[in-house]
Amino acid sequence: MSIEDRVKATAKNLEGKVQETVGEVTGDPQQKIEGKAKQVEANIRHTTENIKDELKKDLD
Repeated sequence: MSIEDRVKATAKNLEGKVQETVGEVTGDPQQKIEGKAKQVEANIRHTTENIKDELKKDLD
């Protein structure tokens, strides 16, 4: 995983956590759901890049 991709995924995860917290504090379930969705997206990005890294190792 490139450093740039890792930073983007981490930023997306952090953004999602903040949005989820705002949703909890304000009582806005939509914000909470959107925040959780961003966290899931970030986890998928991390997993995808980790798989790519493993495949590259196996091919070398």
